[in-house]
Amino acid sequence: MILKKHYIALFPALVMVGCTSQQAMQKPSKPVRQANVQITQTQTIQVKPTPKPAVKPQPVAKPSYGSFSDWKSDFSMRAMASGYDAQTIRRLLDLAYLNQQVISLDSGQPEFSKMPWEYVDSAVSDGRVSTGKRKFAEQRAFLSQLQSQYGVNAEIIAAIWGMESSYGAVTGNSSIPSSLASLAYDGRRQEFAETQLLSLASLLQRGDVSWSQLDGSWAGGMGQTQFIPDTWLKQGVDGDGDGHRNPWATGDALASTANYLSNSGWVRGLAPFYEVRIPASFDYAVVGSKQSAARWAALGIDTIDDVSLDANIQMELWLPAGKDGPALLLSPNFDVIKVYNNSSSYALGVSLLGKALAGQGGLYKSWPRYERPLSTVQVRNLQQRLTSMGYDTKGADGIVGTNTRRAFQRWQADNGQTPDGFITQRSAASLASW
Repeated sequence: MILKKHYIALFPALVMVGCTSQQAMQKPSKPVRQANVQITQTQTIQVKPTPKPAVKPQPVAKPSYGSFSDWKSDFSMRAMASGYDAQTIRRLLDLAYLNQQVISLDSGQPEFSKMPWEYVDSAVSDGRVSTGKRKFAEQRAFLSQLQSQYGVNAEIIAAIWGMESSYGAVTGNSSIPSSLASLAYDGRRQEFAETQLLSLASLLQRGDVSWSQLDGSWAGGMGQTQFIPDTWLKQGVDGDGDGHRNPWATGDALASTANYLSNSGWVRGLAPFYEVRIPASFDYAVVGSKQSAARWAALGIDTIDDVSLDANIQMELWLPAGKDGPALLLSPNFDVIKVYNNSSSYALGVSLLGKALAGQGGLYKSWPRYERPLSTVQVRNLQQRLTSMGYDTKGADGIVGTNTRRAFQRWQADNGQTPDGFITQRSAASLASW
């Protein structure tokens, strides 16, 4: 890893609501070297105002209802009182029926947690990669244009397209009005679901979404890159120049994905992750922390490929499968991918699919496929046991999240294990059966 003492400004997630002018910033020239090729580039980032949608007051949600019809009636009155078009709201709710399967999917938990390689295997399956290379070639000129305009890697835009809808082939067959209305009536995510319904009403009034095209995912995702209505209302752009922002149109979907990632803080010229080597004497207690690239280099972390990184850029060391699996330095762009799906496995899948579509190799180090995951019950037992011992997991929900991994990592350090935070049947045997 060759460090360059240039500063990259990291932009926070931007939803440019209310901006009235464009700002241009010149970044200093910096060498970027991958695959032993060093390129010097000067970056100009255009921070563009996002069109400001009409802001209307949200109706105050009620806690519960006796029936689905009661919720419909109450929501309709609250929405119209807040200024939404009565005809649009009534027509939208007339299309909505109670879908118990959506409620079950929203509240359900898998019996076992997945190992990271299971997700990656699906992301870079032979079929997804071969189809993706063909689609990537078909859209290469347009994707290159988007990369130039928004700064987001063309292959990452294409990879999200592939992950979200198999390149537009599978956009969902659930009634979006019914899915959102069912989630709102159920109450667990009432505020979220009602916000999405109101945004969908605005999209229908604006003409971006057609009344005849209201099928999507069970959770309300729409179109070729599966935006939820409120995000599309704020981030959707007219990529094909027809005067509408239609999430089912390829040009609009791809351009809006680039716009969304750009506004969420994408740093031009930076890969989502870099695979690294860890020295034998490494202190694993710092795994999961964010340090400057210079600090990681001082700790003996070195990229496997010959890559130039700015010394000041903040990066996280992640061991998705513990000390025996790949070691990755995550850039800020890895977190940006997670705006689509707040899952590290998802972001890794997108990143590796993008590399495959661009004709690059995958990970160097193999996965420890002999390891086995914990069941949901075992994870809950582990969380309760760790918390009782003073390693607070911030709850016992049966899901291995950041808090649980960090608590387990602290327990490992105190109990003679390498503190890599990787929870498996072997590493957590004494805790999970409690």
